[in-house]
Amino acid sequence: MAAADSVPAPNGASEAKKVQEPPAPKDIFLTLLRHNLLLIVRSVAHLEPRFAARALRSLASSRKLCSLHPDVLARAIEEGTAKDSEVRSQLLAVLPHAYVPSGNGSTTRQTTGDAMDVDSAEGAEGAAKKSIKDAATLADTSFKHAPEASAELNAYVSLLVIVYLADKGEIEKAAIFSRRSLQQIQAANKRTLDQVCARTIFYLARCVEILKGQGKSGGLAEERDFLLSLHRTAALRHDNETNATVQNILLRSYIVESNLYDQADKLVARAPFPRAQAGNGQIARYEYYVGRIRAVQLNYTEAHTHLQQAIRRAPQPSSKAKREEEEKRARKAEGKDDTKDSDEKPVADAYTVLKAELAKVKPTSPGAGFLQTAYKFLVVVELLMGDISERSVFRMDVLKKALAPYMEIVQAVRIGDLSLFAKTLSTHNALFLADKTHSLILRLRHNVIKTGIRTISLAYSRISLSDITRKLHLESEEDAEYIVAKAIRDGVIEAQVDHERGEMRSRETGEVYSTNEPQAQLRQRINFCLQLHNESVKAMRYPLDNHKAELDSASAARERERELAKEIADGDISDEDEDWV
Repeated sequence: MAAADSVPAPNGASEAKKVQEPPAPKDIFLTLLRHNLLLIVRSVAHLEPRFAARALRSLASSRKLCSLHPDVLARAIEEGTAKDSEVRSQLLAVLPHAYVPSGNGSTTRQTTGDAMDVDSAEGAEGAAKKSIKDAATLADTSFKHAPEASAELNAYVSLLVIVYLADKGEIEKAAIFSRRSLQQIQAANKRTLDQVCARTIFYLARCVEILKGQGKSGGLAEERDFLLSLHRTAALRHDNETNATVQNILLRSYIVESNLYDQADKLVARAPFPRAQAGNGQIARYEYYVGRIRAVQLNYTEAHTHLQQAIRRAPQPSSKAKREEEEKRARKAEGKDDTKDSDEKPVADAYTVLKAELAKVKPTSPGAGFLQTAYKFLVVVELLMGDISERSVFRMDVLKKALAPYMEIVQAVRIGDLSLFAKTLSTHNALFLADKTHSLILRLRHNVIKTGIRTISLAYSRISLSDITRKLHLESEEDAEYIVAKAIRDGVIEAQVDHERGEMRSRETGEVYSTNEPQAQLRQRINFCLQLHNESVKAMRYPLDNHKAELDSASAARERERELAKEIADGDISDEDEDWV
């Protein structure tokens, strides 16, 4: 039995065991970059921007892997650019030596955009989710430069290097490469470059903002003329993605940097935003900036609508259970899972190895900063409208720490405590100024007083103005009388003021269903559902020339009806026959 156990396994078994070994992380990353280069080539060959958008969609994960493995990025640049290209030498100058795949040798093959089926792929992670055998095969597949897509490939690899330099902290170099790449894209003037052009402009603006924080640049205000010229060019060329990106950067320069809300409002009124063709991220940013403009203009209802749309379009934070599942899969890939049996060998696919590699970078929730900023304005706007945000908003992991000061403001407004409101405002004054919400929070003082008066009117059927002055910490009884009279006029409370006796007498509160409030709430919800339906219909993608097939089938049916009518008229088919129908 011992001799039988020591017999070596057949070749097929050893090969099967070899297949189960996961590929190297660098090989997987190189596979993803090659896959994205193939998507760029396919986008040029078919004049379909969908493929380029799919390649750019994986930029969030690719930038983390670029920071971990810059030598793999250098390898992709060598394969994706021409040997005599000036762009190639400039990009490789800021990167380490190119990575040499372990499988590259005499069996190395070269593929172009038609040698690999990218129509069925689902972006970078879709390629990584393939089997281990396919991932190993792709790692041995070298990308062949396509001269017809030279401008697009140069722009894409330049974008990867820009992101790599920005993450590395070399902001000045990233800004230089961004301007250089943008000049080349504008000189090429090809519609297949629109997606990459928009991303390049976005990262150029980001570099300019960071340089302003370091005192090395004047910020977006200095780039305003350049941005306006870009917006004009994009509008004339019907470059919708670049148009949307530049509009958002201009709004940011007006609102965030300069507080020029009038100029921002004029830009929104006179420059149509390509909502139907722009990306989801740009629409979310645009809704956020318009919401801030409307909030400053005292149009709280419209501001609330825009801020809600911005939050709905933003990336939603992952739940705790989902994060734990991803961490468990990452531990499995590294062979550190203690829950499995000792005899069980973990089978790690390329997708799991990729997730484990991304886990080495500091984990960040996508869109967390945008959600925090948007929710800050949404909470304040809801308070100005007389509503209180749900407690679940303040309990979200992403928002708990950022919204803690605003939670204190909400509590002060909810109970109508003017002294607590003033104390909270003075405590977090610097934070509110940094968040640009200080001017809006100052408007809440009257809401705090109205809430206190409403609470008093419900608790007391008759109360003197002096007691109201003492409870609300007002300066005089005249101020209390004026505030109560205004609350009665605005419909906040049902009461009357007796000036001679100096007291307020509350009336009995009627049933809410006898008023127009339920109808107003129902109308608000119906309008929201209709708006959501209209936006969903606009966001749908319809197959090209699909209506022609319907027209052909309809014409064939009509021709068949004419033939049947002619046969009936000629007497070939009797009206009594039932099988002709």
